[in-house]
Amino acid sequence: MIRSLGKFVAIILCAIFAVGIVTSRSIPRAAQATMEQPDTAKTYKSKCAMCHKAKAEKLYNADLPEEEQIQAILKGKKGAKPPAMPGFETKGINADQAKVLVAYMKSLKAAAPAKQ
Repeated sequence: MIRSLGKFVAIILCAIFAVGIVTSRSIPRAAQATMEQPDTAKTYKSKCAMCHKAKAEKLYNADLPEEEQIQAILKGKKGAKPPAMPGFETKGINADQAKVLVAYMKSLKAAAPAKQ
C-alpha cells in the first residue's frame, strides 16, 4: 500500500514538472524578451537624463550612425570638452538595451519642439 502511494506521488510530481516545462516553453520569445527588458523610460531617466536632459536635447547627436551611438552607450566616448560619456556596459546595459535606448532618445528628440 505504501509503495503504491509512493509511486502515485512520484507520478504526480513528474506530471507537474512536465506541465511546468511545457507551459514555460509556450511563451513566445518576443514576450520573454519584453519581460526581461527593463523599462526604457525609467532607465533613461536614471542613467541618461542627468546629462542629456529630459528630451535628449543636450549632448546628443541623433544623426550619428546607430552603431556608433550604441558603442558610445556601452563603451563611453570622449567629447571635445568635458564631461565625457561614461560606458554603461559595466553598469548592466547590454547591446540590445543600448539599441532600445538609442531609439528612445531619437523619439524624445523628435518629439521635442524645435528651437527657433
